[in-house]
Amino acid sequence: MFDSITKEAKGKKVVVFLDYDGTLSPIVDDPDKAFMSAEMRMAVREVAKHFPTSIISGRRRERVKEFVQLSNVYYAGSHGLDIMAPPRAVKACDKKGNEGAFQPAKLFLPAIQEMSIELEDTIREIQGARIEDNKFCISVHYRQVPPKDHEMLKEKVKSLVGNRPNFRLTEGKMVLEVRPSIEWNKGDALNYLLDTLGFSNAKDVLPLYIGDDRTDEDAFKVIASRREGFPIIVSSIPKDTIAWFSLRDPSE
Repeated sequence: MFDSITKEAKGKKVVVFLDYDGTLSPIVDDPDKAFMSAEMRMAVREVAKHFPTSIISGRRRERVKEFVQLSNVYYAGSHGLDIMAPPRAVKACDKKGNEGAFQPAKLFLPAIQEMSIELEDTIREIQGARIEDNKFCISVHYRQVPPKDHEMLKEKVKSLVGNRPNFRLTEGKMVLEVRPSIEWNKGDALNYLLDTLGFSNAKDVLPLYIGDDRTDEDAFKVIASRREGFPIIVSSIPKDTIAWFSLRDPSE
């Protein structure tokens, strides 16, 4: 794989996109303890010195930045619904020219906060279930829920979200993701970042995306459709994926 990437990268502008959980950090039972290693942080820092680097996560953008602790990367939280550039980089601007985060679902915030409260009430009695407020989306973690209660939790959440046309439900690794029903995903975030960097129509750009989750497939699709770049999945077992290459785990 590395020989193929090195060969293809000659004379190209390499742009790197990374998921966080399961890619830069191991998957853990407690999402608050998904720490990346010092070695991984150093590796990402070095990559970002040479290539534009973005971290696209389902988590709240500020939380991802707390974990990563690097100032030279782009952070895209909430599955790309909240994007911030590093200092001295190209940034989004409001109508007055003020720099800030790109947040296409900002108008949904009050409804998202209400949904978070409803979800808390819905799963309150289920042992081990946990809500994570990711600002523009809500994660319902059930990794610590007894297996016998998994389907009950899913049905409760599906029933609630199904009655809210402003929201949609997706699934990840032992997590349900409740998102606003805006047509935006990690693939759209990838395209937005390429455009922000001035690479949207460039023929000499080589995007690399490394991720481990179902939500990363949207970004894999974008790279596959460009027919330039490398979608890479992190998984220790074979998966149905659009990715062209695979890594066993974050350490590899």
